[in-house]
Amino acid sequence: MTPSAASSVPGAPALDIPAVTVTPGDIATTTLTVRNDSDIVEAYDLEVVGDCAAWTTVEPARVSLYPGTSETVTLRLEPPRSPEIRAGETPLGVRVLPNEHPDAVRVLETTVHVGEFHELRTDLSPRRRRGWLRGRYLLAVRNQGNTPVRVGFTPGQAGTELGFVFTPERPELKPGESAEVGLRVRTAKPVWFGTPVVWPFTVDAAEAKEAEGEDSPAGPLPDDAVVPAPLDAEFVQIPIFPKWLLALLAALLALLVAWFALVRPAVRSAAEEAATEAVRPRPTPAGEQGATGASPGTGANSRPGGGGQEPGSAATGPGGDGSGSAAEGGTAAGGRQSSETIDLRTDTGRTGVGTYKVPENSVFGVTDIVVANFQGDEGVLTIAFGDRKITTIALETFRNQDYHWVTPIEIPENDTVTISVTCDKPGTPATGRQASECHEVLNVSGVLNTTTR
Repeated sequence: MTPSAASSVPGAPALDIPAVTVTPGDIATTTLTVRNDSDIVEAYDLEVVGDCAAWTTVEPARVSLYPGTSETVTLRLEPPRSPEIRAGETPLGVRVLPNEHPDAVRVLETTVHVGEFHELRTDLSPRRRRGWLRGRYLLAVRNQGNTPVRVGFTPGQAGTELGFVFTPERPELKPGESAEVGLRVRTAKPVWFGTPVVWPFTVDAAEAKEAEGEDSPAGPLPDDAVVPAPLDAEFVQIPIFPKWLLALLAALLALLVAWFALVRPAVRSAAEEAATEAVRPRPTPAGEQGATGASPGTGANSRPGGGGQEPGSAATGPGGDGSGSAAEGGTAAGGRQSSETIDLRTDTGRTGVGTYKVPENSVFGVTDIVVANFQGDEGVLTIAFGDRKITTIALETFRNQDYHWVTPIEIPENDTVTISVTCDKPGTPATGRQASECHEVLNVSGVLNTTTR
């Protein structure tokens, strides 16, 4: 680099700077000659100014010259490999300050051609994803070069089982700019049974230079370009029906077979035996039999002096006239079928109690109860037979509930069947309007037996 001569100015040096080309990360030098055209000894301070000042030095930074002499100094350019050092032409200025004639200061300029460099950084997360048919990943891309680029992605796989979709497909990045790209991986067929299947794949990032106003196709990059290594990842395809689910289904099937084979016949036999025992006539003690061998109240001459039945016998209804009401449902050995209903209304925020009292000289053997919460009220309901609490239910969990016992629960005379309701919120009956109070109905059925003192 040989500078050409410049016109002299009294008290000022002759200076010329040739143009220079440098690539970020490299070092370039150029020289300039300072000549003293004055008639006195002069010292000159040299300082780099402008955009290149941060990474350009002048050596030496001060020269002293006799009249008519010259000295060559070196400009050393060391731009860092950073996206902030953009590719293109950048002005370079050197200020020359004469110590004896400071008013003759000059700033000489030239052009620095900053070369392009390419560097791309990529990252993929997560590296392992599980799913039935598809998995989603996130690609982080950053342009560490000093020129705009368009980035394209190429997936790699040993087979053709996976499909890949990038969003966006080819992002544009300025120097120093980052972007996030969504990657969706999908398989064509599900795995119904068995163990998970692992599908490994890779993702390659490639650069395409961005032309002025249009995109140029991807071409070969410079030898010093930093190309990211392929990113390795896996998609683990899990089966629709895993092993533990198959084992659970097999266990449930085995339990169901065992129920039908063993438990259900035993329960049915016990229920039939209990029903047969309930309808079987009870033996009458010999001391209570009449002369004909018949039990009292079973023959025409059971009552002394008449042909009627014994009052209060099993064949007699509640009024003693031999006819049963619809609520009683006929007669049974040792007592009569009886059914009672408790209709209870309770104000909001209060607790209401409804009872049925077992008559004197009677024992009520309860076999069935039915509870109706037809409004859908909210609160708590408790059923008790005497001092025994049978059940406590949250009203909002049912509309109709029934209980049945093979062996009757006996309630002695003067004891009660009690229903207690705490009303939190009345429900809405079929009319569609919310009720002003809770309304529950309890029906209790069983055998009412007459006792003797």
